[in-house]
Formats: sequence, structure tokens, C-alpha cells
Amino acid sequence: MTGNNIPSLYLHVPFCASVCFYCDFARQVYRSDAADRWLDAVETELQGTEISDSLETVYIGGGTPSCLSLSQLERLLSMLDPYTGEVKEFTVECNPELNEEDKIRCLVSHGVNRISMGLQTADSGLLKRTGRRHTPDDAKRLVHQFSRRGISNISLDLMYGLPEQTMSQLDDSISFALSCKPAHLSLYSLTVEPNSVFGKQEVTQIDEDLEADMYEHICGVLKHAGYDHYEISNFSLPGKASLHNSNVWNYHDFYGIGYGAWGKDRKGRYEHASSLKAYCADPLYKNYTPLSGNEEMFECLMMGLRLKRGVSAELFQTRFGSPFEAIWPVTVRTLKEEGMLEEKDGYLSCTERGWPVMNSLLVDFMEEADL
Repeated sequence: MTGNNIPSLYLHVPFCASVCFYCDFARQVYRSDAADRWLDAVETELQGTEISDSLETVYIGGGTPSCLSLSQLERLLSMLDPYTGEVKEFTVECNPELNEEDKIRCLVSHGVNRISMGLQTADSGLLKRTGRRHTPDDAKRLVHQFSRRGISNISLDLMYGLPEQTMSQLDDSISFALSCKPAHLSLYSLTVEPNSVFGKQEVTQIDEDLEADMYEHICGVLKHAGYDHYEISNFSLPGKASLHNSNVWNYHDFYGIGYGAWGKDRKGRYEHASSLKAYCADPLYKNYTPLSGNEEMFECLMMGLRLKRGVSAELFQTRFGSPFEAIWPVTVRTLKEEGMLEEKDGYLSCTERGWPVMNSLLVDFMEEADL
């Protein structure tokens, strides 16, 4: 291990029991022999990577980490044991259909203290329409199983803008999710990606106005239920914001381990080989995208404005040697005057008016920086 200060590690499991119709992540249907070869490659990558001795968070995502066999899950978590002893947050993604107590005990025994679960919707018809194999009751059962084992920090994913989804269906899903008493909720609008099943089926996205109404409705209901809207797509009970994702949004470097993962360090952003076969052949290969100073400043701003608190003016100046106003004098002044941005308590943030249209504000920043 090394004394560098990269605080977070993300590890991607590129296997699923089945492929959801909206998914365009690096994934393939699980096969035991392929997973064994992948685990060999991950072990090689971990051994060849200088992992920080001060990790704060570890996140295992996918794909579906819980689709690994018990012995494979045990092997993967054992590989990470040397790095996870002092982490504050150790998250693993699980699908609601997980119904194996041995796997739950395995996760707990290796220090996992947070679960991210893809509920997506509580409507059985929409679950089938999206290729999901679980029922709403599966999700509630699994929440209770983890809670009995001492893991109460559970995040649920909710999707909106699904094909032909109504406001009534969305409202029922929100109510069901809240009945599970999650510590955290992440919401995602359906984006039809070309390489997904939906993309190949030429599914059309719902009306933009209805999509905006759905987002606004979710925000209102969750706020009333006591959840803090701390990031544009994320809500948490007090003290339960995702530490891992917050590190990423605050533009800290992080390790990306495994095919399908990407990371960032002082040399730039990187990703691994473009296929599972290529990754297994050379697990230490990284395809870097160097970032210019202007690109880094813009990315820092872009990620930070996703947060309700915004971007720290002090940290920005420490990192880049200049305040916001010196880099984007026209845009910062204009958007403040228009009531879209504000600077408060040392942070530059979007106002209530500016947050829903953040992407259009970022275009102004890009144009002034000539990116």
C-alpha cells in the first residue's frame, strides 16, 4: 500500500443474471467460468495497483455483484479485505431477488455497511416491461433481511419516465419505497440508449413536460417525508448522504477497478480495455484521457453544482490557483444577476430556479471557457 490520498475505490462487476431493457452499462449474462477468469484478472489488477492506505469509501457496483456465486463473492471480498478495514462506507449493489442468507452473511462478515438496491418501480407490469425479475415484495423482504443482519443504511433506486408510466403509478412506487424506510433514495429518468434493448426496440421517451412534472412531484413528496435533497438526483435522511458519490461530486480522485469501471488520478480520467476478454488478457491496461487545466476546472464546477451545497470557493482556488470569477467573469456575474447562481457560506451553488436547468447553465460556462 502507499501513502497517497485517493479516498475512494469503485469496483465494477460486469455480470447479471439477466439484462434489463434500459441498461447500457458494461455487462453480460453471468457464466461461472467467465466470472472465475474475471476474478483472476481483478486479483492481478489489485496486486499491481498501489492502493491508498487511507481509503474512505469502497463501492462495488455493476452489473449485479450479488449474482456471483457464494464462493466467488467470498473470493472478491477477501481480495478487498486489506483495503477496507478502515473505510467509513462500504457499499455493494444488490438486486431485490437476492434470497440467499449465506451471501448476506458473507457481505456482513467482510464489513459491508451499506446496500444499494434497484427497486426501480413498484408496479409489477412496469417491472416486467423493463426486464426486471423481482417483485416489489422481494425488495421489502431483502431490506428486512439486511436490517436483521445490522445493515440499515440502505439506498433504493427509483426510475421515472418509464414507457407509458403514469403519475399514479409513480406515486404508488414512491409510497412503496418510503414504506421500506430506506436511508437513501436515488432517482433516475429513463434515457433510451442506442445499445440497450429499449434502444433496439425504438422505445420513445415520455413527453418532456410530464417527465419534468414527475421529477418535481418526487422532490416534493420526499422533502415532505423528511429526506434532504442533497444532490440533484439523490435524497437522504439526515447524515445518510452517500460518502462515496459525494467524493466523486467533490471532484476527488478515485480508483476504478475492473472492466467497465473508470477512475481518475493526477494523469487524467481512465478506463479499462473495451471488452471483458481484453481486460482479462491485460488487467493493468488503462486508457487515459488527459485533461487540460480548463477541462479540469469545468469538470470540478460541473460535478460540484450537482450538489445542493455547491462548489467550495476555497477548495477551487486551492486546486486551480484562481477564483471562479477570474475563470468565468461574465457567466458567473450574469447568472448571479439572473438569480440562477448564488455564493453563500463560501460555496457557489445553483438557486432553486437554477438547479432544474443546470445543464443549460453549464453550456454558458463551456462557451466562455471555449471548451
